[in-house]
Amino acid sequence: MRRLLDSLVAQTCAPDEVVIVDGGSRDNTVAVLNEYTDRLPLRVLVEPGANISAGRNRAIAAAQGDIIAATDAGVVLDREWLKRITAPLLTDPAVEVVAGFFAMDARTVFEAAMGATAFPLVDEVDPETFLPSSRSVAFRKSAWATVGGYPEWLDYCEDLIFDLRLKQTAAPLVFAGDALAYYRPHGDLNSFYKTYQRYARGDGKANLFRKRHAARYLTYLVAIPLIFLLGWRVHRVLWGLYLLGGAVYLRQPYARLGRVLEAAAHNGVKLEATDRLYAAALVPVIRVVGDIAKMIGYPQGVRWRREHNPPKWKDI
Repeated sequence: MRRLLDSLVAQTCAPDEVVIVDGGSRDNTVAVLNEYTDRLPLRVLVEPGANISAGRNRAIAAAQGDIIAATDAGVVLDREWLKRITAPLLTDPAVEVVAGFFAMDARTVFEAAMGATAFPLVDEVDPETFLPSSRSVAFRKSAWATVGGYPEWLDYCEDLIFDLRLKQTAAPLVFAGDALAYYRPHGDLNSFYKTYQRYARGDGKANLFRKRHAARYLTYLVAIPLIFLLGWRVHRVLWGLYLLGGAVYLRQPYARLGRVLEAAAHNGVKLEATDRLYAAALVPVIRVVGDIAKMIGYPQGVRWRREHNPPKWKDI
């Protein structure tokens, strides 16, 4: 939290107000926040039990201004972030949403491998289809109100639903790829698994990405066993399809890996020759763990949707 607050203090464009909602933390978060009230125009709202969506909605509702710049507690903002992410909104009244971007701040070889495997680089983004993370996005308060805010019935993937609703109702999104929020990728497989299991559960709750999840089940439960059987019964050369499929599946993470490791080295990570091999070996492991997490989480979300009958968000 301190790193985020320090980066807000250091912004070249000072915020008019900073509203932070604490959802009932049991550590010293609120005390730390209160230390910054003399350096930031800060208001802290304590809302015990508020999920991510509810917390965002309370903060936005309490904000006095028309332009909202949203971020997350776990990031560090570039000094120019607020200036760059709000500039299109300030200069053009027709603009309603600006998508910033997030850059990896890997501090270990594992984190670099994780970032290269799980997250895109800015030059891979298609601004026409990009859905911004709420760790780096700005919008008019009126646009937020039009779509009914963040969906409070959803605990994860709430920003995806918010983005999709904005795309339905707001003016075309403006992409500001230089409005950067720096984040650290997961530092271990266990936390990565838990996060992606929750993301997939959110997909199931919101009925998102059905084809993508179906393709994953078909790959692991049908294609991989079928290739094994064909290699065993017909000819072992058919097992070479595993290599071909793996090369296609891992092509993009490996294409990113060198650049991500170079950035990590600039952050002070010492790289030995064996570290590059270690990072390369981690990529398929991370991919498989992420896929397992998604295949377990998605049906949990589908079951929840059938039991609770949540709002049809496309019609909200």
